[in-house]
Amino acid sequence: MFSETPAKPGPQDADNKGSKAMFAVLKTGGKQYKVQAGDVLRVEKLNAAAGDKVQFNEILMVGSTLGAPLVDGACVQAEVIDQIKADKVITYVKRRRKHSSQRTRGHRQQLTLVRVTDVLDNGADTTGVKAAVGARAKQPAQDAAEA
Repeated sequence: MFSETPAKPGPQDADNKGSKAMFAVLKTGGKQYKVQAGDVLRVEKLNAAAGDKVQFNEILMVGSTLGAPLVDGACVQAEVIDQIKADKVITYVKRRRKHSSQRTRGHRQQLTLVRVTDVLDNGADTTGVKAAVGARAKQPAQDAAEA
């Protein structure tokens, strides 16, 4: 009497089908990035050479876990690809009327190109990978030497 037709997959079934890559929202250089394994990012310059492994510890969200403000024990590991410069930004200032002066300046922001290798929701302390530190931040070893 009733024909059995398969139910249409709903949004709850989409999560069960296949394995979705875990994503995270990390904070570095005053900006936030939504990343997952395999992504390539351009972040503010880091103290790391090409080929180094770095670990971002300021994780705001992993999967469906929200931090308050950070997720404890979570990290994102990445490999540094290269140190690059952004496109040149030109600023031009012209003062009119009686001052009649003008100035042109250019700026190229220094960036680090990284490839995300792994997103961990716990165990960040035991990985042994060095933390990603900005190029302008002071290192703890420098603080001890200055004291």
